Order: sequence, then C-alpha cells, then structure tokens
Amino acid sequence: MNTIITIGRQFGSGGREIGEKVAAHFGIPCYDKELLSKVSQNSGFAQEMIKKHDEKPTGSFLYNLVMDTYSFGYNASSFVDMPISQKVFLAQFDTIKKLAEEGPAVFIGRCADSALSEKTNVINIFIQANEDFRVKKIMSRYADIDTEQKALDMMNKKDKQRQSYYNYYTSKKWGRSDTYDLCINTAMLGIEGTVKLIIQCIEDFEGK
Repeated sequence: MNTIITIGRQFGSGGREIGEKVAAHFGIPCYDKELLSKVSQNSGFAQEMIKKHDEKPTGSFLYNLVMDTYSFGYNASSFVDMPISQKVFLAQFDTIKKLAEEGPAVFIGRCADSALSEKTNVINIFIQANEDFRVKKIMSRYADIDTEQKALDMMNKKDKQRQSYYNYYTSKKWGRSDTYDLCINTAMLGIEGTVKLIIQCIEDFEGK
C-alpha cells in the first residue's frame, strides 16, 4: 500500500466516516480533526487558535500572495504581517506535506489535494449526497439539531464555508467533478457501498 487518499466532502455526506473506514481497512492513518494537533506541534501555534480558523474562509489578501509566501518559506517578510487565518492555512499545508512523506494516509478536507498536487501516488475523492440523506445524517449525529430546518441551515452554512475556503486557497472549484479523480454519491451506494468502491479503486490504482 503506497497510495495517499484525499477526501473532499459535503457536510452530512459521511465523508469522515468513510475516510476512517478506508484507513482502517488498509491500516493507515486518517487525518481529520487529528490534523490540528499535528499542525500545532509542527508550527508552534496553539491548537485552539488553529481550530478557530480551521476550514474557515477569509476575505483579506490574495491567493497568490499566500502561495508566494509559501513558496519562499516562512521567513518571507510578508509572512510577518499576514493575517492569522493565512498563517494557519500555511501551517496546515506544510503539515499535510510532511505527513504525506511519512507514508500512505487518508486526509479529510483542508485542501489536501492541492497540498499534494505534485505527488503521483494520490487519489482525490469527493463525497456528496442528496439533501434528504444529509439531513437525516446530521440530525442523527447532532442532538441539538432536532428539526429538518436546523439541519438544512447547518448543512448550507458548512458547505458554504468549505466551498469558500477551498476556492480561495486553490486554483480549482470545490465539488466540481473535474477537480477530483472520483466523485461518489453516498445516498445511492450507502456508507459501506462507498467504502467498498473506494477500496476497489485504490487496489486497482495500486495494481496498474
């Protein structure tokens, strides 16, 4: 097993659960919220601060400035004056790259596909589902989300955040099929069916 898997996901589609099951099948790490502690260790930033800015869009500065700073390293003069949100992004970007060098893993969200775009052993997947499936999933997961409207509001808010964050920090479009290698509708296949499909895809990819 030498493949790295990145998973973008609509909120409530089961992306995290699917990523964890795929990682467990292959006996490799899965980084979702677990990434935050790694970023903290790697950057020296407080974990609470990283959590506050995790996958949150920002309206200041330009993508090119951020990426130029990343290209030239953390000592670039513009990094000093950069907003915390950009610094957190760069720290996550750097940590994802370092973890990928340690071996195969599953990365959930956080523009991991962009961070690892130069690697050839990566499969980029997007998990989606229809509204009914996601609403039921959200209501079953969050005790305080007790109406369909609350679930819809939460779903739309989270998706908008993820879309804005991804589109801001990458040159691609979140959720669009040509951004990924594989897009899967979990409402059609179910969680277990989706996991099986991804495992088969990885095994075929490894064997080609």
